[in-house]
Amino acid sequence: MMLQSGIVGLPNVGKSTLFNALTKSRKAEAANYPFCTIDPNVGVVQVPDDRLTRLAKIAGTQTIIPAAIEMVDIAGLVAGASKGEGLGNKFLANVREVDAIVHVVRCFEDEDIIHNMGRVDPVNDAEVILTELVLADADSVSSQLQKNAKKARGNDKDAEANVALLEKLIPHLDEGKPANLLEMDEDEVKRLPSFCLLSSKPMLYACNVKEDELADFSTNVHVTNLRNWAAEQQDADSCVISAKMEEELSELGEDDVAEYLEAIGVSDSGVSTLIQSSYNLLGLASFLTAGEKEARAWTFKKGMTAPQCAGVIHTDFEKSFIKAEVVSYDELLEAGSMQAAREAGKLRLEGKEYIFADGDVTLFKCNA
Repeated sequence: MMLQSGIVGLPNVGKSTLFNALTKSRKAEAANYPFCTIDPNVGVVQVPDDRLTRLAKIAGTQTIIPAAIEMVDIAGLVAGASKGEGLGNKFLANVREVDAIVHVVRCFEDEDIIHNMGRVDPVNDAEVILTELVLADADSVSSQLQKNAKKARGNDKDAEANVALLEKLIPHLDEGKPANLLEMDEDEVKRLPSFCLLSSKPMLYACNVKEDELADFSTNVHVTNLRNWAAEQQDADSCVISAKMEEELSELGEDDVAEYLEAIGVSDSGVSTLIQSSYNLLGLASFLTAGEKEARAWTFKKGMTAPQCAGVIHTDFEKSFIKAEVVSYDELLEAGSMQAAREAGKLRLEGKEYIFADGDVTLFKCNA
């Protein structure tokens, strides 16, 4: 199953508009009133990767297949969502299903667009959502503690370890702190995901600005305040996008997009940065293959071994793996071809213990 990033935020901050831009579709209705989205929309999003274009030229192929992730447009959360306000329980259940969170926050003033909280205050907006996630987690931890405590009384060692971590989480969450900031040892870090806590999910903040602010957002105090808060209070990354502009760009051809971006003084689409950041947030990376048929990026979880990566292409390849011929993308680009890389001694034969790196260009050798 493909990993998913869920797009969350207060109502009317640009979530559905962003989703339409990301998926280049009109799958999500975008309207100027709360709870426009009730059921989550899901779309497959291609991960921008300039390396594939150059790799395709080296391989002499016209076909490029980028990596992909799923983005989920989740309805707007409001204060009190953890207690069921605004269909909150349904929305929080949708958040629980995704692997990472892209939190869209409004960082622009516009009297024509309703703001759920009555005024534009990105840090306050972000705190509202974080508070609801933490409150929902506090209820979940309390319930899970009762269940595990009962098992622990029967000398269940796994339950005993769960109880220790859950008891550690309670005062932390009660202070309004997200689960991902709890100080944990190696075993606790591995154990935490089994609790399915909302505030333990990796999060990226998307600062939504007006189109004319995208080229230089340094004077936007809303962006500055939110990015500082995200880094200091959540150890979270952030990016700046203009959801409305991106939705309009999604309807243009590549040449028109490049011309438009140049005209407003930006070199890249904010959405491209957001997708790449989401990919990294999910703990994903790409290894590359290139031949006459196609140049392709294959998604793998960071830390995977060569046989596991071979299994990404076909499950049988993991079992029948012998060796992997590997060269880094940069070294291949410098050599100009796989043959030249081989002759220069840059092409390596790696075995079963090799941990793949992002940008590895490979050819797997497997038993027939």
